[in-house]
Amino acid sequence: MRKIILLASALMLIVSSCAISKDARGKRNMLSGSWTLNDISFANNAGNFKAVLFNDAEDICLEGSDWFFRDNNSTGRYTISPSTLCNAGDRFIRWSVVEQGGTSQLQFKFIDEKRNDISGGVGYRLNIETLTEQAMRLKSFVNVDGENVTVIYDFTKK
Repeated sequence: MRKIILLASALMLIVSSCAISKDARGKRNMLSGSWTLNDISFANNAGNFKAVLFNDAEDICLEGSDWFFRDNNSTGRYTISPSTLCNAGDRFIRWSVVEQGGTSQLQFKFIDEKRNDISGGVGYRLNIETLTEQAMRLKSFVNVDGENVTVIYDFTKK
């Protein structure tokens, strides 16, 4: 009987540690669906930037890309349109919303069509600055030549 109680207690501890906060669950539900990445801008530093984002494509290629988040299985994709500068096509992702130090973050990593990790466990986290039914602003922070630069991603919901 004692083993059953210990096992049940351990199981409850594991389940409760995996639970997401009510705020994160609400943001996850609001994020679900189709979005367009309208604009990528850079703050905290002067000058023009040309950046490869998510170790995938230049910022200009991601502008206008379509993003889809499916909340029932935590998968999604973003699609880059064809152009002479960009490698077009779908990029499949596994995503979640996490709370880190009082900040909500969208995290994702790349997967293949069969939902297998193809990024070697490497992923990306973007702070959720604003999220409404119609718009979303995400931010990430990078260091360029010793200077902090904020990358701002502005989305609208389809």
